[in-house]
Amino acid sequence: MKQNLKEKIENIAKQALAASRTLATLSSSVKNAVLKDMASALLSKQSVILKANQKDIAKSPVKNKAFIDRLTLTQGTIKQMADSLLGIVKLQDPVGELMRGWDTANGMRIKKVRCPIGVVAIIYESRPNVTSDCIGLCFKSGNSVILRGGSEALNSNLAIFGVLDSCIKKHGLPNGAINLIATADRLAVDILLKLNNYIDLVIPRGGEELINKVVRSSRIPVIKHYKGICHVYVDDRADLNMAEKICFNAKVQRPGVCNAMESMLVHRDVAARFLPGMLKKFLDAGVEIRGCAITQKVAKWVKVAQEKDYRTEYLDLILSVKVVDDLDAAIAHINNYGSHHSDSIITDDLGSAEKFLKQVDSACVYVNASTRFTDGFQFGMGAEIGISTDKLHARGPMALEELTTYKYTVYGAGQVRS
Repeated sequence: MKQNLKEKIENIAKQALAASRTLATLSSSVKNAVLKDMASALLSKQSVILKANQKDIAKSPVKNKAFIDRLTLTQGTIKQMADSLLGIVKLQDPVGELMRGWDTANGMRIKKVRCPIGVVAIIYESRPNVTSDCIGLCFKSGNSVILRGGSEALNSNLAIFGVLDSCIKKHGLPNGAINLIATADRLAVDILLKLNNYIDLVIPRGGEELINKVVRSSRIPVIKHYKGICHVYVDDRADLNMAEKICFNAKVQRPGVCNAMESMLVHRDVAARFLPGMLKKFLDAGVEIRGCAITQKVAKWVKVAQEKDYRTEYLDLILSVKVVDDLDAAIAHINNYGSHHSDSIITDDLGSAEKFLKQVDSACVYVNASTRFTDGFQFGMGAEIGISTDKLHARGPMALEELTTYKYTVYGAGQVRS
């Protein structure tokens, strides 16, 4: 059984590698035509997809609200999936883009040109919409893709993949252009991560346990889409009405996603004015607060924050709160406890804003805006593979450009090196 699975996954990887050679040469017009068909197919087959999704929800062993929210598809989310594909159509094709060009002293012409990475494997959990987003982005950027979704969304992923794969076949594109490993066997991931002869990049999307496992086991380069311990810091020069709206949105609008606020920091000088109303609003919205001693004095119902609370990605209506002495203390706290994902300062002081932007070591740093905007679509990048918290190659929302590498093309006229 183990040998059969190994052979099956190796064959998928070999097929993906062969297909990547064709995808790298496709014109933008061909890629866009396929993507448009994919978007139409999602809408026309939404009943099939929703039926499969209901099977996943019904058999889910986890019943908490945040998890079910990540797993659930609706007509609205399928429309969003289709719109994301159409959004990718509108984006400029990065493949073949001239990044830089120059002439050498001996008369050679050198160009630095964008090209596909090749074969990208994406390992993800819970969210079935990731299936179409990843297929769309990898296809437009000229990469073949191997998807391995979580077992909790297997029926949904298979349904979405089947719809999109039919479009690949309709346009006569090679088998292996898009791939889904259709098994819940965890051994499949271990096998996949050893196939460095065929796969160029692995991107894990999911919880800390999944990402750590991939990093430990992979023989293939990994771009980590790590947890989101996101902060909003309310400065002593903040517009407190604005701060209240932003903090509430960052925590409550959709708490089960990686760009939701997990920790709120408040300057000591505005804590007495800001916290009572803010905490009451959170309480009314069902948010559990775990706070420092000063926060507890403001509201007796606040639970004591332990050290681990400031390092926890709750993905739920739970929030850690800390009153800090000044901007320097806020920056130090974020750099120590955060995950280098998304952090925001609310302030009317330009100097404080600039200092925060320069010194907070995160992929996305905001002034007077919710962390919930860390998203490829919101950034105008179309869909996204995820939010990279790495520093090399890709950081922040990872979309078309981040799914390319580059090559140097050199034009000579008989030059030889002496």
